[in-house]
Amino acid sequence: MSNRLILAINPGSTSTKFSLFEEANLIFEKTLRHTTEELSRFERIPDQFNFRKDFIMNELSERKIDFAGIIAIVGRGGLVKPIESGVYKVNGKMKDDLITGFSGQHASNLGGLIADEIASLLHGATAYIVDPVGVDELQSVARISGHPEIERKSIFHALNQKAVARVYAASIGRKYEDLNLVIAHMGGGVSVGAHKKGRVVDVNNALNGDGPFSPERSGGLPSGQLVDLCFSGKYSHSELMSMLSGKGGMVAYLGTNSFIEVCRMAENGDNKAILIRDAASYQVGKEIGAMAAVLDGKVDAIILTGGMAYQEDNINNIRSMVDFIAEVVVYPGEDEMQALAFNVLLALDGKIEIKDY
Repeated sequence: MSNRLILAINPGSTSTKFSLFEEANLIFEKTLRHTTEELSRFERIPDQFNFRKDFIMNELSERKIDFAGIIAIVGRGGLVKPIESGVYKVNGKMKDDLITGFSGQHASNLGGLIADEIASLLHGATAYIVDPVGVDELQSVARISGHPEIERKSIFHALNQKAVARVYAASIGRKYEDLNLVIAHMGGGVSVGAHKKGRVVDVNNALNGDGPFSPERSGGLPSGQLVDLCFSGKYSHSELMSMLSGKGGMVAYLGTNSFIEVCRMAENGDNKAILIRDAASYQVGKEIGAMAAVLDGKVDAIILTGGMAYQEDNINNIRSMVDFIAEVVVYPGEDEMQALAFNVLLALDGKIEIKDY
């Protein structure tokens, strides 16, 4: 079958990106960046649904896209229940879990919801998600937090980490499943995963209080001080959750969720910006070292990816900390859109399984 159009949708914490593919060929890609002020209008992530969906539909209409040719809409998977890596058809149970935030609220929850809504409008198209952030391959020992009331969870940038891992493996003529890799995705959130022979056996929860801080997330905070803050009477539950994800990290320190702006401020001699930029690099380097230990020091490569990987000072800071462990390879940005479309094509052609949620 030829001329199949696939619409890929990736709602991120600070952007909405979507691409249209004809088979594996990119026709166009569009990204809308969202400022902190724009998103502050919405109390909850589900409230952003129409704001982001309308942007996509308006752009498709302006470009006079043949809607009849679109056979699949694939969204970046959100915080669904823990599931294995793969391609999943969107169904009612999945939508319920995305709306309620089964494992938490994140912009990626909107991916499957918007994909399903657009598919229902086009009549004949089917909605899917691929490698959602809830992909869970943790080894048992990695789930232990230190208290039985709290279990460590696998919430990370599975789609991009898996995609760049396979790109790297192909570049050296090997299979992803044969390699040990430490991969740091650095975007609106930061996740650092230990990839052991094709499975992410340990990774920080990149959403709500674990690992390095990011442009808008606080990462791991000192527990006792956080408890004191919770009972100080100064903040509501929702305000405290926003401190962890949405209004933490760089935006809390410097008033911007743009790492590009933070680096620009640092280059212009802003001492606080220099400190926060370097601290962000430092925490990523520390986490990479921890994940190298998870792999017993047997690391084939360290991969740095995501939007923050475009900034040379950040990369150089991290490289100086970890290049004694293994070669550092940089894939700036994300391969997520291509990965979404490519995986759905494989599924449509029967080369990989379409899984039930």
